[in-house]
Amino acid sequence: MKNTVKKLLLALAATVGLAVGGAAHAAEGGIAWDKAPNKTNDLAALQNGAKLFVNYCLSCHSAAFMRFNRLQDLGLSEQQIKDNLLFTTDKVGETMKSAIDPRQAKDWFGGNPPDLTVISRSRAGHGGTGADYLYTFLRTFYRDDTKPTGWNNLAYPNVGMPHVLWELQGERRPILTKVEAHGHESEVITGFEQVKPGTMTPLQYEQAVGDLVSYMQWMAEPAQNKRVRTGVWVLLFLGVFTLIAWRLNAAFWKDVK
Repeated sequence: MKNTVKKLLLALAATVGLAVGGAAHAAEGGIAWDKAPNKTNDLAALQNGAKLFVNYCLSCHSAAFMRFNRLQDLGLSEQQIKDNLLFTTDKVGETMKSAIDPRQAKDWFGGNPPDLTVISRSRAGHGGTGADYLYTFLRTFYRDDTKPTGWNNLAYPNVGMPHVLWELQGERRPILTKVEAHGHESEVITGFEQVKPGTMTPLQYEQAVGDLVSYMQWMAEPAQNKRVRTGVWVLLFLGVFTLIAWRLNAAFWKDVK
């Protein structure tokens, strides 16, 4: 029994360490996380985010705790899910598993890409929410020919992941500025210069990333909006009940001296 408890505690510590470590590593880039738009109540944005997730993320990353048919909660019919969001070998009742070979992934990226089901919750840190981190991360890729993938990231320096959305955003190179601190001169990235345009304008790309991040935020807890709405009604009920109980109490004791 003690060994089992010990193993559970170690597993929990490792999980928490990975989450905090990832957030801390991102913060080491020296930038503040941008505030992600909250579109978890916008069905059109969530549907677009689901489409982007399936087309650009699911080829390498899994969402093994989310089933395709759960997307019906976003207003999609089962037939729409089959026609637009399923690969030929997938079934609507299956979980969102990637077809990538873990051994090949280790050769290509140095490790198997993590599952993204609850990534928007696990990446929260002192810099903001997990959604803020993802929103910043997906918008700060730039070309870096010194890296194996040809890409680097300002929010997560030396990341092993390539810029999968580069066709949408285009290619950018960093603008370096020399700064002096503690008697040492170094170069820091102060902005980006567009080298090759993408299929989207910068505003369209930011909106698309916002949709994608909102979908991952919804995916991490599909019942969140329902839970919040239920909580509001519960608080209203308790408030009305408290008022009624207070008046009943006053009426019951009014003749007691």
